[in-house]
Amino acid sequence: TDELLLTIKSQEGNFRLLLSASASLPLVYLTQTNKPSPLTAPNFCMLLRKHISGGRIIAVTQPSMERILRFEIEHLDEMGDQCRKFLIVELMGKYSNIIFTDEENKIIDSIKHISANVSSVREVLPGRTYFIPDAAHKKNPLETDFSLFSDVLCHPLPVARAVYSGFTGIGPVAAQDMCYRSGIDGDRPANSLDESELKALYQAFSSVMDIIRNKNYTCLLYTSDAADDLIGV
Repeated sequence: TDELLLTIKSQEGNFRLLLSASASLPLVYLTQTNKPSPLTAPNFCMLLRKHISGGRIIAVTQPSMERILRFEIEHLDEMGDQCRKFLIVELMGKYSNIIFTDEENKIIDSIKHISANVSSVREVLPGRTYFIPDAAHKKNPLETDFSLFSDVLCHPLPVARAVYSGFTGIGPVAAQDMCYRSGIDGDRPANSLDESELKALYQAFSSVMDIIRNKNYTCLLYTSDAADDLIGV
C-alpha cells in the first residue's frame, strides 16, 4: 500500500488524516471515513506505530514552497527520553513518497524504497541522508528580492516558463497569471524585458508572495455535481 491513515487527537476532537503517495493521485486530506485495516500491517506502518504512536505534532511546514509537507513529531523513545522525528510527505506525481527521518535527517524508512538503480538523483533507503530532490537550481520565491529576480530572468526562455522553472512552488498557470497582471506577454523571451517591465513583473510576483506570507487567501473547492458552484473552505 502507498497510503497511511493517521488518527489525530486534539482539544476539538479526533480527526483522521489520510496521506497518500499514489503515483496517479497523491493527496493529503482530513476524512471522516475509516478504511478497513489489512490483515497484516505493512512494515512501514508498524515502524511508525513503534516510534510515534502517542506522539505530538508540534509543527507542519512546507519547505521552500515545494510540494512537500513536513510533520515534526515529538515523542518519547524506549528510554523515556524526549526526541523528535519527521514524517515527510512528498506529493510529486510518480515520484510521490512518505519518508520517516530522525532529527539528523537520516532516513529511518519510507513507504517506497528508491535505489540507485531506480533513480540516479536520490536514493531513498534506510540510513541515507534525506534531502529535497531537484531543487538546487530553483530559488525560494519567499526569499527573493528584485536583484535575484532579475538574475533568474536573464536568459532567453519564455517569461512565464522562466518564472515557474526558476522558482519553487510556482506552476505554469500561476506564472502566466503574474504575466497577465503585469501586462507582459508570457511567451516573450525573458531577456527581452527592459527594467520597467521587469519591475512590473516583479511587483506582480511579490504581491502574490505577500498574500502567501500573510495567509491572506481563501481556498476554494469545485463540487463534482455542480461545476458552476464554488465552496469556500
